[in-house]
Amino acid sequence: MSRTTIARTALHFSSTNSLCATSRAIQTHCRNLRLLRASTPQCSSHAIRAFSASAQLHKKAGKTNKAHARTDSTPPVANAGPLTPTDEAYDFSNLEAEILKAMEKLTHELSQLRSGGKLNPDIVESLKVQLGTAGHGKESVRLGDIAQVVPRGRVLNVICGEAEHIKSITTAIAASPHSLTPLAPETGNPLTIQVPLPPPTGETRRAAVESAVRASERADNMIQLARQEHNKMLRKFKLSRDVLPDDLQKARMQMEEVVRKGHIEVKRIADGAKRVLESQ
Repeated sequence: MSRTTIARTALHFSSTNSLCATSRAIQTHCRNLRLLRASTPQCSSHAIRAFSASAQLHKKAGKTNKAHARTDSTPPVANAGPLTPTDEAYDFSNLEAEILKAMEKLTHELSQLRSGGKLNPDIVESLKVQLGTAGHGKESVRLGDIAQVVPRGRVLNVICGEAEHIKSITTAIAASPHSLTPLAPETGNPLTIQVPLPPPTGETRRAAVESAVRASERADNMIQLARQEHNKMLRKFKLSRDVLPDDLQKARMQMEEVVRKGHIEVKRIADGAKRVLESQ
């Protein structure tokens, strides 16, 4: 037998022995593993889990992912449908708008009141002035459009824009129901008409206070009319049974609370004005 043949035989024998040894080692390891599992059954799941694949990692939800992930979110308000009868019963926007309108009108009327010898310049500016002549045609304009009223203590200075308007403006002021006596312009101020205010009297104060009371009553009436309109709607829902009785009762209570606050605000404004009128 040649040396080459002997070398190949030795190599084959060595490889066979190595494979056999490896096979016996694997069988021994598997037998030991089975014995370990049999002896510790409670830990078997942990042992198996240790060799299992890890759970798939999920991407952390960001702003975009959260938006796509929430499928049960409520729709935007802009996409909401028409108001239901229950929504209309609790909707006091029209009532509150009418109350606000009543208070704004009251404030305007109180500001126009003459009190204690003082006169609001807006009253004089709102007077109507007749311009022109009968032959060339007359035109009625607002005094504030052709002149400016500047209060100076107990005198109102009416500054005219044109000299030809002085006579017409003087006539309009003297004919007003405010007991005003305009003076002729001075040489140094040919375009300025001075209007002295009469001294305050008890009669003028009482008249101003009475006017304030009547103005507050008109504001309260406006609020009551607005309440009647909303209450009429609630009665309609009651007859048609479109709104549950509990909701109708709650809506009516909330309506009365809104109306009550409106009357309180009107009284506060009127009382403040009366105190000012009486003190001047």
